[in-house]
Amino acid sequence: MVQSIAPHARHRILRSALLVALCVLAPAFLLTGCSSAYYNTMEKFGVHKRDIMVDRVKEARDAQTEAKEQFKSALEQFTEVVQVKGGNLEAQYKKLNSEYERSKTKADAVHQRIDKVESVSEALFREWKAELREYANASLRQDSERKLETTRRQYEQLITAMKRAESKIQPVLTVFHDQVLYLKHNLNAQAIASLQGEMLSLERNVDQLIREMEESIREADLFITRLQN
Repeated sequence: MVQSIAPHARHRILRSALLVALCVLAPAFLLTGCSSAYYNTMEKFGVHKRDIMVDRVKEARDAQTEAKEQFKSALEQFTEVVQVKGGNLEAQYKKLNSEYERSKTKADAVHQRIDKVESVSEALFREWKAELREYANASLRQDSERKLETTRRQYEQLITAMKRAESKIQPVLTVFHDQVLYLKHNLNAQAIASLQGEMLSLERNVDQLIREMEESIREADLFITRLQN
């Protein structure tokens, strides 16, 4: 049954099943070794750290794409609330709060995905470096070492872009949270009017976040292409 599934889908199924089997029931003190056990088990199924790294970079890229769209939506909702006069202020607050909560969820997903990229990357580079000592052929060893350093530089460029984009999330969430919290306890037209003064700041922060995320997404696509060639 598993063999009839496409390779990429099979990798995801195996990863999910093994992660549950190896980690969910593990005591806290065993979690450090959980990743190593997971990678080793996946390798027995023919899924190497390089494959897992590609999958996790894709997942981090997709999480950033979803977060980018969510923050756009949140800004649009915020703009609509502060610009529309009258209406049900309680309903407007609920809309903004829902957008804020969704934005927080997407931000958490971005953070978790980046952590997973870092985890498998560290394991891959550590393994790759250790295996250089196993070569008997000096020419092959030197070629592999050059490729390791090239891949590591490309990875550093990628993770820097990802973290730079992630660092722009919290300022947006902070401003957004303040506005939602203020509105919660001041459901009146004067409160809505006071939020208009924060529009430019929020727009600037969201625009900067979106630019950084788009750059990070481009870096992820480029890194995936290089790693798969």
